[in-house]
Amino acid sequence: MNKVILIGNVGKEPDVKYYDADQAVAQFPLATTERGYVLQNGTRVPDRTDWHNIVMWRDLAKIAERYVHKGDKIYVEGRIRYRYYDDKKGQRRFIAEIYADNMELLTPKQASTTVQNNQAQDNTRTKIKADVDNDTLPF
Repeated sequence: MNKVILIGNVGKEPDVKYYDADQAVAQFPLATTERGYVLQNGTRVPDRTDWHNIVMWRDLAKIAERYVHKGDKIYVEGRIRYRYYDDKKGQRRFIAEIYADNMELLTPKQASTTVQNNQAQDNTRTKIKADVDNDTLPF
């Protein structure tokens, strides 16, 4: 059985390409983190982050294009595939990819909207402050 389940954060915006009759493929990195801990003798084991190459096809790729963004937390279920290629120097390179069969968005829509709104407010505050600083006030 070949089954992979991951929960992690999207590392960059999905790269979506279209081919034959409006079919799509999306690729993006997903970071999963195993939390660190402290041993009984006081030794601290740090967090460990692993990066996974996620590949989505057809309708799932189109959903990822619309709704998945850098920093989002998602659940991915699929299978692991290995492939290889020859690089520019002629050396054989191997790559592991997760072919996703299912995905669930775990970042609340409200949270991503709040982040965008906060950034817009910060930009407005900076502009207002700059305008006030540039004015000469008589008092």
